[in-house]
Amino acid sequence: MRAFAELLDRLALTPARSAKLALLERYFRETPRADAGWALAVLTSGLKVDSLKASALRGLVKSRVDPVLYDLSYDYVGDQAETIALIWPPKESGAPSEERPSRAAATLAGVVETLQKAARSQALAYAEAFLDAHDPVTRWAFLKLATGATLRIGVSARLAKTALAAVHSREVDDLEKVWSAFAPPYAELFDWLEQGGAGPAVGHEVFFHPPLLAHPLDESDLAGMAPADFAAEWKWDGIRIQLASDGAGRRRLFSRSGEDISAAFPEVLDRADFNAVLDGELLIRAPEARATGLPGVEPDIAPFSALQQRLNRKRVTAKLLQDFPALVMAYDLLFLDGADLRPLPWRERRERLEAWAQEQAFNPRHLRVSARVPFAAWEELSGLRGQARGHDLEGLMLKRQDSPYVPGRPKGLWFKWKRSTLNIDAVLMYAQRGHGRRSSLYSDYTFGVWREAEEGGRGLVPVGKAYSGFTDEELARLDKWIRAHTTERFGSVRAVAPELVLEVEFDALQRSPRHKSGVAMRFPRLQRIRWDKPAEQAATLAEVIHLLPKEA
Repeated sequence: MRAFAELLDRLALTPARSAKLALLERYFRETPRADAGWALAVLTSGLKVDSLKASALRGLVKSRVDPVLYDLSYDYVGDQAETIALIWPPKESGAPSEERPSRAAATLAGVVETLQKAARSQALAYAEAFLDAHDPVTRWAFLKLATGATLRIGVSARLAKTALAAVHSREVDDLEKVWSAFAPPYAELFDWLEQGGAGPAVGHEVFFHPPLLAHPLDESDLAGMAPADFAAEWKWDGIRIQLASDGAGRRRLFSRSGEDISAAFPEVLDRADFNAVLDGELLIRAPEARATGLPGVEPDIAPFSALQQRLNRKRVTAKLLQDFPALVMAYDLLFLDGADLRPLPWRERRERLEAWAQEQAFNPRHLRVSARVPFAAWEELSGLRGQARGHDLEGLMLKRQDSPYVPGRPKGLWFKWKRSTLNIDAVLMYAQRGHGRRSSLYSDYTFGVWREAEEGGRGLVPVGKAYSGFTDEELARLDKWIRAHTTERFGSVRAVAPELVLEVEFDALQRSPRHKSGVAMRFPRLQRIRWDKPAEQAATLAEVIHLLPKEA
């Protein structure tokens, strides 16, 4: 466990990708398989452990430490696991031996297996003994593991797989193709890596297959791209999914990260009476169709805000099913009747998808094929892209006609040509401490716009929150300004004088009754800090509302 904790600590403090890769390779090379397998599961988000609740841990640490001291420490640090790991006072050395973790349980494998088997009360007692017996770095890793918290160490699942593949002289793409055949702690995976061979046969059944991801398009790239080499589709404003069915009743719906979301969308699963794996977009069907005038745009697709009503639901009511019916807009066919189509060029996969969909007589209420967008020149396509925002579309997708379906984000195969962003000048209202290396800096910013007197009284109303889009130097200057202009404190949050203007960029705007302003931004980030602009000249709520999509 100590070696794993040191790995996480070093990864968090190492910015360079190559250096992170070297740390991971060394760990996988030197660590026993039992621990390495569980470490791989943690790093690739394949391990779900939530044996300990944050509230129970707070009660535990406050039984050892003055509650006021803990609250002040947590307010400063900004991360519960880190706070407890640093402030925890071990019991006297005379504590009964049965309260200390066994030597076996001090390994990563032992910790995971103990937590998986333990009831809530047992897990809390085990945590107390573990914290007593270990140093702060190991305590932190344990608490992150036991609570299922996000690590925030700058390591993607693909980077971890890349390191493992390199240790065994394999290509990461070969590992990705068979990844779904294995499960934590990956004993069979290590057998294959060590013994060689072609690898296991991965059927389509109910596995999640690593997706092919698109690169953002830099319009300067178009000069070196021939229009005839590419096909275009609309970029639908939903969530990326895979729909897998084996034709024998086993059906699953996966998010782009591999999370099984089948239970939340039963109407989609009920119609998946086939033997195939589809790649596509999950959308909501609008109650009324509206004319679009754009080629390939479906007239009855609801905006993303409708889909949000269905996401992250543990229980789906009949009313939700009726008011927000889901559908899958398929745009690729990965497996069909057990045959792996991923090595085929996109053009051929697409032809098979269209022919198969027609043969299956898809019910358009729940399953459709995303239409191609015809074009002859980039200028023609650019004109269509310019109309995307008015039809709740994210933009366009460009796909090489000869591209195979490979995992990861290979350059030159698929591109996303997103619609232009929106911008406003807003006023900083609140700042909150960040997490990880930002835990001592105010890096999360809530900003607002001016509400006029006729809208309920002159004043600022919040419209969004951002924590990206600035350099380290800008962050340091912002933090200094916030501390000097604080008007109130609320734990880790500070209210500041309404004097600093932030130019905010965001992808879309939607109505939101949950927010005082009545609107909510999608993916806001800071574009620049307007040190020069008076706060009185920032945007008004009326100007922001004007940016909302026009009602059908």
